[in-house]
Amino acid sequence: MRLLRRVRQDLSQGENLEIYSTALLSITLAILGAFDIAGGKVLAAATLATLALLAVGLLGSRRQVSELSAQVRSRMAGEASAGDILTRDKPDLIEQIQGAQDIGVVGVTLSRTLRNLVDELQRRAAAGATIKVALIDARTSAPAEAARRSTIYDRPDVFENRLRPSVDLLRELSATVGAEGRVSVRFLPFVPAFGLVLIDPQRPSGRIYVDIYSHSSASGDAVFSVLPDRDGHWYQHFQDEFDRIWASGRPADTTDGFPPVPQS
Repeated sequence: MRLLRRVRQDLSQGENLEIYSTALLSITLAILGAFDIAGGKVLAAATLATLALLAVGLLGSRRQVSELSAQVRSRMAGEASAGDILTRDKPDLIEQIQGAQDIGVVGVTLSRTLRNLVDELQRRAAAGATIKVALIDARTSAPAEAARRSTIYDRPDVFENRLRPSVDLLRELSATVGAEGRVSVRFLPFVPAFGLVLIDPQRPSGRIYVDIYSHSSASGDAVFSVLPDRDGHWYQHFQDEFDRIWASGRPADTTDGFPPVPQS
């Protein structure tokens, strides 16, 4: 049954078709020869056709192996292209945080990130997950610093305005029923050098996304991810960076419209 399922899956995905075609043709020739249904010339011609089909399949497989080997050698030599590493977004981020028990987010205003994630973050908080979010502090010079790094260098009020809906969403997240004490928010007196999204960073299945912020450009940020088993040193590096950024932030309190910070 397992073999039949594998064959059905391969056929539906268009994989290994030359192998199945060769096997089917070989079985057909064997049956025709065993029952003397086809003559020797027909069987010989069909056998040659089968061998040709098999050779074509082997050439295709060899080419794929060669291309894969070249890619592996290129990456080992440090010649991988930026497109192999960097993306413009975090694919399937919402699906990836479903079921997560430890989520951390660092950014400037996080306006788009929070708008996209807040519903799922509320569900995770109500389910017992720990959520930490850090963004810039409107009470400090951070909005002016963010403006100087952007294309609107003389408009810190733009970043202050972007912060307001983010803070409103974080207040709503902190007030999630059943999530008391599981959502922590901190305000940063500086603009972080990069954005971070941590998903279960202490688990073997964890993942960290890193946003490389652009300087005075509206072209968008580059994103890459690190994994604990693949990027051990750098995974720990960005995990430590989150901890250092978090330690530098001011805990949101009642003056910001948040519930009182639990006393440890």
